[in-house]
Amino acid sequence: MELLKQGAEGKLYIGTYKGKRCLVKERFEKKYRHPALDRQLTRQRIKAEQKAFQRCAAAGLSTPELYGVDLEGRKIFMEYLQQSKTAKEFIDEQTVAGCRASESPLLKKLAEEIGRMVGVLHRNNLVHGDLTTSNVLLDPVEKSAAEANGTEWPYRLVTIDFGLSHFSDNVENKGVDLYVLERAILSAHSQLPELFGMILETYRVHNTNRCEETIAKFEEVRARGRKRTMVG
Repeated sequence: MELLKQGAEGKLYIGTYKGKRCLVKERFEKKYRHPALDRQLTRQRIKAEQKAFQRCAAAGLSTPELYGVDLEGRKIFMEYLQQSKTAKEFIDEQTVAGCRASESPLLKKLAEEIGRMVGVLHRNNLVHGDLTTSNVLLDPVEKSAAEANGTEWPYRLVTIDFGLSHFSDNVENKGVDLYVLERAILSAHSQLPELFGMILETYRVHNTNRCEETIAKFEEVRARGRKRTMVG
């Protein structure tokens, strides 16, 4: 297998599954844990990630196709979207071109799509756990498919990395999800401070499950975060 990326929780490889080229996610063994506990927790996280793929599909959201899991080998096998780019890469391309989020049709459309995606997740009580623009892919679609949908937007939004995801109807968990996304955007895209607000507008439309409570909790979490920053 060819190593593609290494993170805090595991490694990503390009490999094969039943003769198909695929992406392989392998979770590390945590040496500081007792081996039996580590094995149990890893199996639980892989199963939770597998369920997140299934729940996203049921909610009508795009993810890479899940090919299979190997609990003993600590691996998940999924579709490799070779032509896709991350939302972060796309935003960086637009800002290098001097675009402001509020004035760029492409950035406005991206904000709408991210807001829809997060809104649908939360409406279905799915908490992602690591919402960043690096965990959203823009996968190119055929021009004819885009035109058939009545749009010039040539991508489908694909949600990835469910390693910290969980099923919850708790509005604080969802509020933290929004706070993580806001912090990620302000950190990675500080030149576009209005972008998160644009995402939140569409989020309100698509999250019909205790949306205002969730946003109130998000604002509470944000206030706590600011207080911690001031206190140090």
